[in-house]
Amino acid sequence: MKFCRFQPQEFAAAGVARATQLIRPELRCGIVTGKEVREISGDFISSLGASARGNWSETGRSWPLDEVKLLPPAVPSKIVCLGRNYAEHAVELGHPIPKEPLIFLKVQSAIIAPDEPIVLPPISKRVDYEGEMAVVIGRPCSRLGPADAVEPYIAGYTCLNDVTARDLQNTDGQWTRAKGFDTFCPLGPVLATELDFSSATVETYLNGVRKQSAPFTEMIFSVDVIIRWISQVMTLVPGDVVSTGTPPGVGPLKAGDVVEVIVSGIGTLRNPVVSFES
Repeated sequence: MKFCRFQPQEFAAAGVARATQLIRPELRCGIVTGKEVREISGDFISSLGASARGNWSETGRSWPLDEVKLLPPAVPSKIVCLGRNYAEHAVELGHPIPKEPLIFLKVQSAIIAPDEPIVLPPISKRVDYEGEMAVVIGRPCSRLGPADAVEPYIAGYTCLNDVTARDLQNTDGQWTRAKGFDTFCPLGPVLATELDFSSATVETYLNGVRKQSAPFTEMIFSVDVIIRWISQVMTLVPGDVVSTGTPPGVGPLKAGDVVEVIVSGIGTLRNPVVSFES
């Protein structure tokens, strides 16, 4: 199934800040089926945990998909990302292949919805796209052991663009500023509850040209390894996002570009790029 958070177009207000949109009462949750969104009640993120499946219900209301604004499918307390989880990506940036998961954080205020613009900050001369698949947590998760199953803690999967100010990343030596600008975490368009890791791929297109493409089988660390590793450091709570790394082919963005992250079985996360002055 594919779940979403959405706003019917009749409620969309021009000029409303993103942070305000995230909490407006007219925001709704739904199931995407074909070209339709069927509204549901209840917290679908938490209800997708294995111990609470089915704690939502359909309201009977629906909208055509092209008459709603899709919002980020989760509002996480934290976004935990994996660096250099594809060997060829580590090589293209001149870094060694990690021997254990390399994690870092992005901030919630960086999140934007599908079709919202990525804003290039004036203090950076090189901003890159990084297309990724992200996991959304469905149950509190802490200190999982090697024998503990990870699947019961996962609500589903979505697309994420780990937008990065590459020049600032190299200058700072740590990644908080380079990864944390407003609009640097496009997320969506939906939350898919199932994903075939044996055949699924992540791709990034820039202005219609494919720049990144890799199967998940090329990840150095699997989702199970990543979630267990992070849970040894911090408690993951429902709605938290864990992004699994980007394949080779990262490159710069400029104003006027359109970048799309596509994960097979999930959908397309599309965002235009604008300059700060726009």
